[in-house]
Amino acid sequence: MTTETTIHTLSGDGSFSAYVAKPANEPKAAIVVIQEIFGVNAGIRRKCDLLAEQGYLAVAPDLFWRLEPGIELDPDIEPEFQRALDLMGKFNQDQGIRDIEATIKWARTESGGRKVGAVGYCLGGRLAYMTAARTDVDASVGYYAVGLPDLLRESHAISNQLMLHIPTADGFVPPEAQKAMHEGLDEHPKVTLHDYAGLDHGFATQFGKRRDEQGATLADSRTEAFFAEHLA
Repeated sequence: MTTETTIHTLSGDGSFSAYVAKPANEPKAAIVVIQEIFGVNAGIRRKCDLLAEQGYLAVAPDLFWRLEPGIELDPDIEPEFQRALDLMGKFNQDQGIRDIEATIKWARTESGGRKVGAVGYCLGGRLAYMTAARTDVDASVGYYAVGLPDLLRESHAISNQLMLHIPTADGFVPPEAQKAMHEGLDEHPKVTLHDYAGLDHGFATQFGKRRDEQGATLADSRTEAFFAEHLA
């Protein structure tokens, strides 16, 4: 079952919408799905639906609500892609993490106190890393996270498991950034990194021309096994 819900900010001075997909039976855990720069679009909603089919309560908060509520963009349409880049530049990531934290609290209550994970893509992959470092989320996964080298100073705060999927031909994460990520995180006891040779940014998107079927299937199978282990 899918629905929309309203989540209140941590400070209580505002609220934002979220897409929710519920499993057929009692959820075994909850997972916050963190959007790309394209908003809670059809691809992100489908990610939630698939997680619900696996038995999770899945929720995707509208993190761009302070800029404009309800943004949905298609990365395969160039003007919409450019608009998404502009929105990313205006987005306050620290506020976004607080909204994710509010969503984690909502999901924990809604699932009856079960564990809560997070999975994010692109900007959401970066936010998944920040979520692992700054909140009490039980496990996190980031796909093609952008700009992580400038967040490596926060790695000491990661206390629960984090998995990162890194396409080696990522046009938004150059080789030197990937090298810094490995140097800064390979020895971290809570972090697992997977490289995907020759794949580009967005390879695991649910819809559109960026998707690489083989790579997406492999990464998603690793994510499924990761959550099955750490959200049990």
